[in-house]
Amino acid sequence: MSRRTADLLATATAPIAWGTTYLVTSELLPPDRPLWSGTLRALPAGLLLLALTRRRPHGAWWWRAAVLGALNIGAFFPLLFYAAYRLPGGTAAVLGATQPLLVAGLAGVALGERPRPPVLVAAIAAPLGVALVVLRPDAGADLLGVAAGLTGTAAMAAGLVLTRRWGRPAGVGTLAATSWQLTAGGLLIAPLAVAVEGTPPPVDGPALLGYAWLGLVGTAAAYALWFRGAARLPLAQVSVLGALSPLTAAALGWLALGQALSATQLAGFALAIAATVVGQLDTPPAGYPRSRLPAPESTSAANSRRPAGGSPVAAARGSVNRCAADGPAASDSPSIQRTSSTVQPSPGRSAISRTRRSPTRVSSS
Repeated sequence: MSRRTADLLATATAPIAWGTTYLVTSELLPPDRPLWSGTLRALPAGLLLLALTRRRPHGAWWWRAAVLGALNIGAFFPLLFYAAYRLPGGTAAVLGATQPLLVAGLAGVALGERPRPPVLVAAIAAPLGVALVVLRPDAGADLLGVAAGLTGTAAMAAGLVLTRRWGRPAGVGTLAATSWQLTAGGLLIAPLAVAVEGTPPPVDGPALLGYAWLGLVGTAAAYALWFRGAARLPLAQVSVLGALSPLTAAALGWLALGQALSATQLAGFALAIAATVVGQLDTPPAGYPRSRLPAPESTSAANSRRPAGGSPVAAARGSVNRCAADGPAASDSPSIQRTSSTVQPSPGRSAISRTRRSPTRVSSS
């Protein structure tokens, strides 16, 4: 298996893990507490990774981590939850599935990455397939819900591009950088959860199991793999993988909850999966300009090109160049993310019930 294939498979694990959020939330977590669910999902996971890695931000990375945490977690979670409760029939999932197009545009401006035609076709076809799977005939268009869904999707798209643009500090691995974002995002959601939903919900055995799954697997591991993929792969291709989140949620609803899938939904599944696969099969030819960012360079490679007996000025200049060459994939360490799947209540109730079955209603990432 090539390294690129391994990176793709590892990155695809993230949206698949996010797709379990609907099942876990509807069956195990307390109802009516989406903001607290977001807080308890992000903040403990961030603090755990922070304790394990023992790396804190320094210098400009204090504000960079805050910005990335706000875009990827702190703003994205509440906006997507709000959209999920305002929009019926999986409309929020379709809005979230448009992220590849937003990422393609932002990456072209900020990074110089120009997705090739097959990837653009996949970025258009994947949301269409998701729409066929999750949209229902009674789907409406609440303007506030649509605005929240698009804003949340744009926030995470911008966060993904900035994650690639800024990379990580030298010597800092994926887990440490992920811990900064999750902690910052969780701290931003917590005051909003207190103001809107009051005190934290009581936690029984099933809820503890659900929070543990979402925190450890659906957040800590998934976001680490997502950001790792964003540092190594073309962003447009990474974002197309986000379609796997609502598809996983719909598949689990069919397998575990007995929710029916029509012929139209099955056709949407096939279209979205095919688009996702096609988007990953396209490999730019050698020399194809995908990014203006410098490629990472090892210290030994730079030293091998330094003239023997060079002056101290030249040596210092070479050191600066090596630091600048540490791009987004530099200092990557093995690690264990369009949007965590969120839950949409049925039109007849204000929040998700732990016992009542309803048609699959999910939103990606």
